[in-house]
Amino acid sequence: QPAIYKFTSLWGGQSGSLLFWVLILSFFSTVFVVQNRKRNRALVPYANGVLLACTFFFLILVNFAAKPFELSEKVPLDGVGLNPLLQNPYMIIHPPSLYLGFICLTVPFAIAMGALLSQKLDTTWIAATRRWGIVSWCFLTFGVSLGAMWAYEELGWGGYWAWDPVENASFLPWLTATAFLHSAMVQKRGGMLKTWNLSLMIGTFLLTLFGTFLTRSGVIDSVHAFTEGVIGPLFLGFIAIIALGSLTLIGWRSNRLYTAGQIESPVSRESAFILNNLLLVGFTFTVLLGTMFPLLIEAIRGDRISVGPPYFNMVASPIGLALLFLMGIGPALPWRRATSDHIKKSFRWPILLGVVTAIAAFVLGMRQLLPTITLAFAAFVLTTIVREFAMGIEARRKLASRSFVGALLDLFSRNGQRYWGYIVHIGVV
Repeated sequence: QPAIYKFTSLWGGQSGSLLFWVLILSFFSTVFVVQNRKRNRALVPYANGVLLACTFFFLILVNFAAKPFELSEKVPLDGVGLNPLLQNPYMIIHPPSLYLGFICLTVPFAIAMGALLSQKLDTTWIAATRRWGIVSWCFLTFGVSLGAMWAYEELGWGGYWAWDPVENASFLPWLTATAFLHSAMVQKRGGMLKTWNLSLMIGTFLLTLFGTFLTRSGVIDSVHAFTEGVIGPLFLGFIAIIALGSLTLIGWRSNRLYTAGQIESPVSRESAFILNNLLLVGFTFTVLLGTMFPLLIEAIRGDRISVGPPYFNMVASPIGLALLFLMGIGPALPWRRATSDHIKKSFRWPILLGVVTAIAAFVLGMRQLLPTITLAFAAFVLTTIVREFAMGIEARRKLASRSFVGALLDLFSRNGQRYWGYIVHIGVV
């Protein structure tokens, strides 16, 4: 085999990938401790304890359940080689990128647990958690995208996505992590949604464990899944401990999670972000239900059924369209309250160009409703984003007498969170 595939074989099997998991988790834990060695003194020891507990669990797996250095019964003449389906350039990067996203989410979960244990529930923990959440989200996005490209080339599904259970397992934490990154901004700005954000972060971490369980327990039939099922009960036990412990902590600190802040108007950026969260969490539940329903029916009645793409496409299309539309609404609305004049100025051109795009698509031959609406919403969102950039650049040029390029760079340096968010939205469109 080429040398690169010999290296890739480390995460091509059950035990090797778990060993890789422990290595990366240890590395991220070390980065977190070094990063916070002179700050957050009350929170960090608790968070570090949670990270060490998670590392200890995976060390148990590689020492007793899926041993990477277990001796073979007889000496083989040569290795069996990497599965031919995995001998693809995308698979060199796709699994480690997904692992990095999954493992990196352990750090924001540990920070959230540290905040609950230390009672430091101000905005400090949400800022630190959001930074690690962004890194995790980037790795997950990259990994899921590369996996879709691999599936298109190797599996003959006729597309990039087939709602395979293991595909869904990687998609579920991406949805809740996306919701968290939006709602974290609401908490950071107005102090609201403390309990909601903690629950989102706990749920996201549990979904990474659940996805890992689905892949490695042998309970599902998938081209992605490992065949060995010996670690399944251990993972279920760990998931139960995390879920029970986290919910107990939230209940214990409930008196400190109350916030006096409230949404002043339904037409505001806060309202758009909350609606975005509800849609993303609803999307998560529908995908989780479709993924788990066959397993539940088999466990209860012993019958084998399948939930295929028709169900997922039926529920995903309207939710996806609503999320796409909100991507154009949220950024254009101000915090707290929007006036009628602001709404008219912000959405006049985006709505016009969206309608023109739909008409152009129809004239050019498109007769399907959902794709036509999708194109119209995409034009609406892109116009909104271009308008936001144009207004920001114009304001910087007037205030600081900057050139076009200088004003554009100023936008990213002075308000990077907002304008890099717009770049992400363009990528989603």
